[in-house]
Amino acid sequence: MRFSPPIPAAVPFLATLLALAACSHADATGAGPTIYVALDQQFSEPVLNEFAAELGFPIRQQHDAENNKTVGLVTRILEDRDHQRCTVFWNNEVAHTVNLASKGVLVSYESPNAKDVPAQWRDPEHRWTAFAARARILVVNTELLPDRSEWPSSYKDLTDPKWRGRCAIAVPKTGTTLTHFTAMWKLLGDDGMEQWIRAMKDNDVAFLASNGATLRAVRDGNKAFAFTDTDDFHVARLHGFPVEAVFPDQRQGEIGTMLIPNSVALIAGGPDQEHGKRLIDRILARDTEALLAAAESAQIPLRDGIPGPRDPSIKKVSEFRQMDWDIHWTGEHIGEFQRRFLKQFGL
Repeated sequence: MRFSPPIPAAVPFLATLLALAACSHADATGAGPTIYVALDQQFSEPVLNEFAAELGFPIRQQHDAENNKTVGLVTRILEDRDHQRCTVFWNNEVAHTVNLASKGVLVSYESPNAKDVPAQWRDPEHRWTAFAARARILVVNTELLPDRSEWPSSYKDLTDPKWRGRCAIAVPKTGTTLTHFTAMWKLLGDDGMEQWIRAMKDNDVAFLASNGATLRAVRDGNKAFAFTDTDDFHVARLHGFPVEAVFPDQRQGEIGTMLIPNSVALIAGGPDQEHGKRLIDRILARDTEALLAAAESAQIPLRDGIPGPRDPSIKKVSEFRQMDWDIHWTGEHIGEFQRRFLKQFGL
C-alpha cells in the first residue's frame, strides 16, 4: 500500500480517526503491542497511526520528552524487565539499543525487511536493526556569517580562539550528544577527549540543555554556530530562519561526519510479541525510510535507491565522508560515560 505524506502534528483530528479505525480491530486481534518511541512525537506518531490503520491492530504509543530523550525510556525498559510493558522499542539512536542488547532484554528477531540494510547497521544476532539516520552537523547562522569561506568545518573549531564565546554544543547527558561524546572518547582516547572538553570550556563554548537549544541559539543569532542534528536544522530552515548545515571534518585525514540512525528492537517479555514482529517489519520497510526522509525531520535513508530529503543541504550517505565509530563499544560503555559526563559537567 502506498502512503500519503506524514500527517502534520497540527491536524490531530485525522490522526485520531486513524487511531480509532485501528482500535476497532481490538476484539479480534487482542490488545496490540506497546511501542516506546524516542523519535520526536511530531514525526513518529503520524507514521505509527497510519501503520495501525494498515496493519489492523491497535498500537499503544509511549513517547519520550526532549530533555530526557532516550534515557528515560531505556531506564523504564530495564526497570520493568521482570514485568515488561514494552513490546517494541523505536529508538532515535542506536547506542542505547546496543546497550539494552548487552543487558539481555532484547529478543532476537530477523525481520525479512532488514535484509537490504547495510551490515554495519544490523546486529549480528538480529536483536536490533538500524534505519533512517540523522547526521551530527554544524549549524551556521548565515546572517552572522555571510561569507561561506569563513564557516567552521570541524569539531576542532569549537576550540579555536577566533570563535571564543560564539559557539555551542549540548551537554552530553542524553540523546545523540551523549552518543557522540562517547564515540569520540574511543576515537580520541582518554587524553585527547579530556583535552577537547577542557579546551571547549576554556574557549567559552556554551554547553546547553539539548540539540534543540543549540539550534535555537544559532537561529536566533545568539551564537554563530553550534553542533546539532540534521532534523533540528531542517525544521528551522523550513520556518525561514537564516541557517545552513555544514557536514564537518570532510577533508582527507579528518574524522568525518557522524551518522546516527534510528533503531528498532523487540523487547523480551513484552505483550503481544507476534504483532510486535509485524510492526517491526512495517517499520523496516523501505517506504518507511522514504516517509521519514520526506517529513520535516528529513531523515537520511541508509539503503540505496530510497529518495533522500528534498533539501540539498542534507546529503545522502554516498555524498559525505562518514565518521567510523565503534557502535558496539559505544553502546556497551554509554552508561559508564553518561555518569562520567554528568560528574564532569557538574550535573
